Amino acid sequence: MSEHDGGLVLADQPLRVRPCSVAAALDIVGERWALLVIREIGYGVHRFARIAGYTGASRDMLADRLRKLESAGIVERRQYSEHPPRFEYHLTEAGQELFPVLLALREWGDKWAVDQPAIQVRHDCGHLVKSVLTCQHCGAPVTRDTVTPERPATFRATGGPDRSPSGRALS
Repeated sequence: MSEHDGGLVLADQPLRVRPCSVAAALDIVGERWALLVIREIGYGVHRFARIAGYTGASRDMLADRLRKLESAGIVERRQYSEHPPRFEYHLTEAGQELFPVLLALREWGDKWAVDQPAIQVRHDCGHLVKSVLTCQHCGAPVTRDTVTPERPATFRATGGPDRSPSGRALS
């Protein structure tokens, strides 16, 4: 394997499909309706008809995405009516941890995909939010130039990718 100063030179790796956490995540949430459903539930919209109305998803598409997000552990159903049976949808811890991803995606969209942003996000301190990725150890900004990819110790020890609980390869 091609390594440089303890890190991997990913462009020099053998040409084959990489085991990748990004690909595994996109298998779950990398589709328009999934992310819009997560956005709406994060905004506090919990009922099916309202999620459909705010996203523009057809009822069949929305039902399918909600089932997939529930089976992936991103969304949970909570019954609010017995007769007839009705459910609300809420984000699990895994779903809530997608907030920074959606925030960064919204910021990118504001800058590169729309002429005029539809909303602004303001922090409790009163200032507009701009997400900044920093190293939790030293506090310095994290950029493509300040990170070095490397294999986890378990990958190096076994010679292959670790497996998530779902059997997906991790990297």
